[in-house]
Amino acid sequence: MRSLGHGTGILVSLFVASALAADFVTSGGQIFTPGFAILDAPQPGTPLGGDTIEVALDVSADGKLNLPPYDPASPSLIHNITIFLYSYDTGRNFTITNGTASANNASLGDIMLSEPGSTVKHVKWTWPDCLIGDGKPDGSGSDRGAYNISIRQNFRLNGDDHYTIFDVPISVTNSIPFVGNNPSCDSVNNPLLTPEEIDATTANSVGILFAPGDATVVQQQQPTGENGAGSVVFEWKSAVVGLLAFGMLIF
Repeated sequence: MRSLGHGTGILVSLFVASALAADFVTSGGQIFTPGFAILDAPQPGTPLGGDTIEVALDVSADGKLNLPPYDPASPSLIHNITIFLYSYDTGRNFTITNGTASANNASLGDIMLSEPGSTVKHVKWTWPDCLIGDGKPDGSGSDRGAYNISIRQNFRLNGDDHYTIFDVPISVTNSIPFVGNNPSCDSVNNPLLTPEEIDATTANSVGILFAPGDATVVQQQQPTGENGAGSVVFEWKSAVVGLLAFGMLIF
């Protein structure tokens, strides 16, 4: 795992380690992704349980991208973010959210429309019934154990559309109780593609974005106001210290 510290007058330390064969770029406890989303929680390798699995995502790239509604013509926006929970050990691939809520929220709706006004979206999904239990897998037929939270971002950055895949390893080993509305595993399960079919390396060619020191410029356009005012185009630039707004044009 790569960690980048930042701040004025603070000694910056850089270290590299392996986290289940994946490198993560982190700063201040946040994990940066190939897209606008920044993962606040959970951290890689965390044992999870409880009534729900909770994923916290900053969908504004730490204030660099406005929240929806977007102007459809904006050069930068998020089309959607979908999240899955999969395991090659168990062969399971569960839908946490694909943008459309299913009956009883077995899978969740569009997270970009949740918590209006908040740049951090807290995705809370009730564990499916086959993960109920406590501790490590108790046999080859168990669906508990090692999983990946897979965050799929479909977005436009400065006129170019991207679809990226970001996986975070966790373990389903803490206690998960029956809460009365646990969806059946088969109702939220999908065919599991091979790594070659997914081809995350090609999908993520845009690279990790918006970490400290990244100079990516974000061009975006505000929707036309109800009073007929023209659209406003902003450009934001990432820097090692803070956020620099360096241009605004009004059309």
